[in-house]
Amino acid sequence: MSVNKEVKRITTHILQEMKHRGEKISMLTAYDYSMATVLDDAGLDVLLVGDSASNVMAGHETTLPITLDQMIYHAQGVVRGATRAFVVVDLPFGSYQGNSKEALSSAIRIMKESGAHGVKLEGGTEIVDSIERIITAGIPVMGHLGLTPQSIYKFGTYTVRAKDEAEAEKLKVDAKALQDAGCFAVVLEKIPAALAKEVAESLHIPVIGIGAGQYCDGQVLVVNDMIGLTKGFKPRFLRQYLNLYEEILGAAKSYIRDVKANDFPNEKEQY
Repeated sequence: MSVNKEVKRITTHILQEMKHRGEKISMLTAYDYSMATVLDDAGLDVLLVGDSASNVMAGHETTLPITLDQMIYHAQGVVRGATRAFVVVDLPFGSYQGNSKEALSSAIRIMKESGAHGVKLEGGTEIVDSIERIITAGIPVMGHLGLTPQSIYKFGTYTVRAKDEAEAEKLKVDAKALQDAGCFAVVLEKIPAALAKEVAESLHIPVIGIGAGQYCDGQVLVVNDMIGLTKGFKPRFLRQYLNLYEEILGAAKSYIRDVKANDFPNEKEQY
């Protein structure tokens, strides 16, 4: 039984304790107040306001178009709905790469304007300067390695990363660099399970996996995928717990039928 059901707010310290005692960390994305409220009530440890909102909320092909202002808007709703979970917000593409001063400015805006508890950045050694500058300002940073969607045009594919020895070695170096820079946790996306296990065992900070196997310290999924609200997206790593697309489709069809038949509203549903 998790003792964390009794805490008022999950913190980076509690997440560190969870790793040390072997308790898995549960994490899902959230993009609005209503969903955050449900997930927080369920007892999620971490809510990620992901730049995946660019895909699932706005319909873009990639995560690249979403702006800092839009991320802050989504984060504000999630923070209002989460009374217990630790809320992390993705720094969007173009708000931190290659400029540590801009990275700090972006992170400060997210923290001040949304009330979030930390930020997440994609990349390894090449963004260490930005990470260190953000952490110096007192802002917790979560790293992200493996498949990094903001670099999709560099990779050219969403296939599994770090399958060859050279890329695997770089990932291990990057993971250690992120820990040394002060990250409180690292996400590993779509890499071989054996590599993720090696990284998780080598780091003293929590390692959260998505498509990275069962040996990570926790797991994260895009909530719209997990509840089956995303049409047609079913990668191997996804366990779909509901099929809300079909449920909502059926409900909408029933509503249309009742309206057309003048069955809604009935006498009990009017004033």
